Amino acid sequence: MPRLRAALLATTLLATPFVAQAQPVTGLYIGAGGGYNYLQGTERDLTGRAGADARAAGLPAKAEVNWDNGFVGAVALGWGFGNGLRAELEGFYRQNDFHGASAAGLSSRTNAGHVWQAGAMGNVLFDLDLRRFGWAEPVFYPYFGAGIGWSHIELDGVRADFRPGRSQVGLGDGEDDVFAFQGIAGAAFPLGVPGLSLTAEYRFFGTTEPEFRVRRTQTIANATTSSVPSMENYNHSAMIGLRYAFSPPRPAAVAVAAPAPAAAPAPARTYLVFFDFDRADLTDRARQIIAEAAQAVTSTGTTRIEVAGHADRSGTPQYNQRLSMRRAEAVAAELSRRGIAR
Repeated sequence: MPRLRAALLATTLLATPFVAQAQPVTGLYIGAGGGYNYLQGTERDLTGRAGADARAAGLPAKAEVNWDNGFVGAVALGWGFGNGLRAELEGFYRQNDFHGASAAGLSSRTNAGHVWQAGAMGNVLFDLDLRRFGWAEPVFYPYFGAGIGWSHIELDGVRADFRPGRSQVGLGDGEDDVFAFQGIAGAAFPLGVPGLSLTAEYRFFGTTEPEFRVRRTQTIANATTSSVPSMENYNHSAMIGLRYAFSPPRPAAVAVAAPAPAAAPAPARTYLVFFDFDRADLTDRARQIIAEAAQAVTSTGTTRIEVAGHADRSGTPQYNQRLSMRRAEAVAAELSRRGIAR
């Protein structure tokens, strides 16, 4: 009966090609993305003479501005702390065309112009490690976070023409700088290249209310009035992007060697059993490799198997030593279960 000897070695990372898996970001990373941006409309009560005239005519004393669906783009430079926590600086740009306006029940017939906003945000995010919830080999990492910053908002040639009332409201080319905030929820999908992930996320982005000068011209009376109303600025964005971490955690492995039979010496064959980062439990693929090693021992009459356990750098040297011992024992126990005596 072959004998099994477990040689528990010092904590040394085994450099072996490995299929990339999702892991918490460690160190410097960059990211970029873009997608769809929905800017909510703004509704205000008509005040002064306009509001009084609307109520006297039995019309709703309301004014509303709406925007077409637009686009958003963002780039980010950040740092991952290896425990799921990330901090980053982000630059962004959003744009939406002017859809139209309504006032006292009258809707604009022709419209022009757009609104754009650009700025910088400081974000804090957290990556969820699904292995902590029993998923042995997760294929994505969900994350969530929030950020605050500054946004510059500008109206570019926005016009609304109300007919048959023959009045025109020009929101003009006003601009404002405001405080910005956002919430982020998304998921990262590794792409097989170490450190590279596809990201998909939803963002809610808002600011304090910017103010713009509004000019209203009544063509029949040739009269012009102006006001400085504020605008609600709440955005919903769906984005797709890429993220690259420059120092991704390296995978860990355990080597199982089955020497050739003593009667006919031959080069020893090595079987590599991979473990997930900071884990010592066997995956289905690991059990398949151990089964192949056990079958080879039985067919060749090997008298000794050496099991070498290696650990990644997930903790202190003492913790890593214990991790390497648990991995080697896990492989040895599986071999024993398959009939290879210790």
